Amino acid sequence: MTAPGGTSPPRTLGEPIMITGPGGNWQEVRADLDRHRAAILYARLDDWRPERAGGPRLRALLGRDWARFLELTHPDVRTRFASSRVLLKFAAAAALHVPPQAVELGYTHTGRPFLRGYDGVHISLSHTDELLLVGLATGGVIGVDAERADRRLYGPGLGRHLCTPHEVTEIEAMPEEDRNPALVRLWTLKEAYSKAIGLGMQFRFTDFGFRPDGTPTDVLRPDGQPGSDGEWTFRTYGLDDTYVVSVAVGDAGFGAGADTAAGTALDAGIVDALAEVLGEDEAAGPEPDEWW
Repeated sequence: MTAPGGTSPPRTLGEPIMITGPGGNWQEVRADLDRHRAAILYARLDDWRPERAGGPRLRALLGRDWARFLELTHPDVRTRFASSRVLLKFAAAAALHVPPQAVELGYTHTGRPFLRGYDGVHISLSHTDELLLVGLATGGVIGVDAERADRRLYGPGLGRHLCTPHEVTEIEAMPEEDRNPALVRLWTLKEAYSKAIGLGMQFRFTDFGFRPDGTPTDVLRPDGQPGSDGEWTFRTYGLDDTYVVSVAVGDAGFGAGADTAAGTALDAGIVDALAEVLGEDEAAGPEPDEWW
């Protein structure tokens, strides 16, 4: 249950940053990456609806995801797919200091997104209802998950599908009104951790756990004993009394991340060659609002 390498000083996490559109506060996102080596940002679906970009621009923004977008038939599914990917690309572009249409997403066999050609920034994505959520991290992996705070999870069979024996014992000892909120928090923590380690739903939620009572937590074994050595940072947030958001960040053991700008990670000769082929203006790309 541990990340490779040694451990770094405990990582802090800032508050989620609301992004109201392509012209949002990307400087604050970069500042959180510098300060915490991680940034969490969220948006409302209505602020990122794909029809605002128009067909040609949306196709440029989605890149390789364009074909997958066309295959989706349900309007709501298409909207969430496109909006979440465009937000993720704008967020990654802010970290890499490149235009958003230059960012290409890839996916592992479990569906986890990553940045093609650049592994200095790790990404995670979640969306539910009208909420879009993105996580960025340097120097380690990240997973984010969001769920409606009023989702009903408490009921029979907790130990078969969701909770470890230790978690079941602690939840059943809680006042009845606290049990479902505790489960929503646990669910988002487990989803976030599973995404961070790249296993998704392949890692059974009954095989690892957290403290259900809302106190600072680490990964726990099914019997409640520590399951990691402090290389993970977890945090849960409430958004607008409507959503519960959890974040899991695992350090790779290499200390603070370097400059995330894509240009500093490439050989200067390659950058010059690309600029010459593309032309300086095209390589720089339009301003964010011009892509909307």
